[in-house]
Amino acid sequence: MPFGDYLQQALGHPLELTATTLTGSAAKDGRSSVADMAHVIAQLLRPNGLLDERTIAAATQVQYPGLRGVLPGFGVQDPNDWGLGFEIRSNKQPHWTGSRNSPATYGHFGQSGTMFWIDPEANLGLVALSDEPFGPWAMAAWPTLSDAVLAAAR
Repeated sequence: MPFGDYLQQALGHPLELTATTLTGSAAKDGRSSVADMAHVIAQLLRPNGLLDERTIAAATQVQYPGLRGVLPGFGVQDPNDWGLGFEIRSNKQPHWTGSRNSPATYGHFGQSGTMFWIDPEANLGLVALSDEPFGPWAMAAWPTLSDAVLAAAR
């Protein structure tokens, strides 16, 4: 089964994701909306049974400790901790999330200029979708936006 079909069947239909598609490579050909991403974030923050809590725990906690790697635009990170599919913020500096994000924050950003994070300690998620490719603008805007959102929520 093509991954795009599986994604639609396993996640799209159950979560009623009306604007989410994957027409090619999972690395670059996904499309979604803020509303759809908000449904996914809500499912990760407060699982309703669609995703097993053990699966969420494995995906959102460090599975590859001490991994050395590069965050594009932010440089070498040592360690560069990852869960199963999500980058874990830990204490990385510099970072694309804000200085107010807890080390437990996890998420993803892409070269298409989009990002999302979930901070389980704040019980909050943020998604920003863009039609501007990732670059210096995102490196300046995302941490500032993250800090503002977390400050407003507290």
